[in-house]
Amino acid sequence: MHIRGAVLEETGRQRPYAHTRHAVVDRASVVPVGNDVPAEIAALFGCAVLTGGGAVLNVAKPRPEDSLMVVGLGGVGMAALLTAKAIGVERIIAVDRMPEKLTTAQELGATETYTPDRVRHERIRARYVLECAGHPAAFETAYAATSPGGTTITVGLPAPDATVTLPPLTLTAEARTIVGSYLGSAVPARDIPRYEQMWRAGLLPVERLISARIELDAINAAMDHLSAGEAIRQIVTFPPAAARPAGVQGKSMAQ
Repeated sequence: MHIRGAVLEETGRQRPYAHTRHAVVDRASVVPVGNDVPAEIAALFGCAVLTGGGAVLNVAKPRPEDSLMVVGLGGVGMAALLTAKAIGVERIIAVDRMPEKLTTAQELGATETYTPDRVRHERIRARYVLECAGHPAAFETAYAATSPGGTTITVGLPAPDATVTLPPLTLTAEARTIVGSYLGSAVPARDIPRYEQMWRAGLLPVERLISARIELDAINAAMDHLSAGEAIRQIVTFPPAAARPAGVQGKSMAQ
């Protein structure tokens, strides 16, 4: 089956992506993976432009009495915040450098909001700290904000040559844990139905994460908005089957 998609041919191209064409829109061959899911769920968890290229929180889920801090409020961070609220976490701390994202986080259920500077200066701590920005400074902030005995979880995707500086003594002296989570460590066949049930029950309003709807040809400009921190989740929409070029197949964006 052939589809029209955005292909990342190489990494390292510089902004603005709308000019350097970080992603190339072209035809591609795909193999159907099986069962369809509702278009709303597929769009929000699949066909979108989001920070880190990740999914919702699925590692070291805190118990309701635990505290969770989310550093970096892109598509992944906001989704993690929503999930934490849905499973009953009482203290949810949102951290970002952009005031408008902190406002959105508060509307979505964050109990506290801070800039990274305030977190450092006021020594705000949480048992579980989720780093979603994919930037070395964000990871260092997340690590420093993790309580003794706590866990730092990183889902951000930094540049391949990015490095961080951490005090190694705290790993032992404070019994810390660092966990890497690629794409939320989700198992789609297991987790997507759970998220769908939570969404249908009104516990996981992921549609509130949509900041824009774009056509596929606007993918590079969307990446510029994302890189500048101006978007949370930009949904890629596709024309109806009758409007597709000859040879391009597919029932819906949910396939």
